[in-house]
Amino acid sequence: MKKPILFLFFIFSIHSATAQVNESQTGAWYMYFYSLQIKDSQWGIQGDFQYRDWAGLGDMEQLLLRSGITFRPKEANILFTLGYANVTSGVPGEITDTSGENRIYQEALVPQKLGRRYFLTHRFRYEQRFVENQDFRTRYRYMLFFNVPFNKTALEKNAVYLALYNELFINGQTDIGDGRTTELFDRNRTYLGMGYVLSPKVRVQLGWMNQKTDNWGKGQLQFSLHHTL
Repeated sequence: MKKPILFLFFIFSIHSATAQVNESQTGAWYMYFYSLQIKDSQWGIQGDFQYRDWAGLGDMEQLLLRSGITFRPKEANILFTLGYANVTSGVPGEITDTSGENRIYQEALVPQKLGRRYFLTHRFRYEQRFVENQDFRTRYRYMLFFNVPFNKTALEKNAVYLALYNELFINGQTDIGDGRTTELFDRNRTYLGMGYVLSPKVRVQLGWMNQKTDNWGKGQLQFSLHHTL
């Protein structure tokens, strides 16, 4: 009777070991961001498509597809978004298992300029998460962006700029079902990168992001294209 139990324990141990996040290995995120303001209207759309990889390429961390409807109030420097995201998450290592998530979110984006060339943006986001094999969950997110062009006073064509951000994630619940719990603190992301404005409608960025959770911390290269349609 002991042999089957030991065998199952051995298999479980192998599965757990191969699913561990390799914190010393730098991953990569490949991202496309788009936005469109409907002409002569306060309405628009924006979203992003992201492929995230644990190892750089070939070990999927996440595939995220997200889009939303935007609204800009008159005479107010703020942009509201109501959106939806579909997320497919992988497991680090050779395991090919995936899990799914559907997500609804509400967002407020507040840009701010300090002096002649310092551009801040505050982003507040509230998410309603339908994660596979978990109870309904919510999450609160706050991100602060900081962009500084070097050779221009605005993010205009041919501008080279420094890009920084920090984002904090807080879970709305600690009980996720079937006796499982999580912490209120979900994760924190800190990013440092460089950007270049190709045209009034296209920017590219390359940077490095460190993501920390209660269980692990990992560096990620980020390649992003920002497109105004």
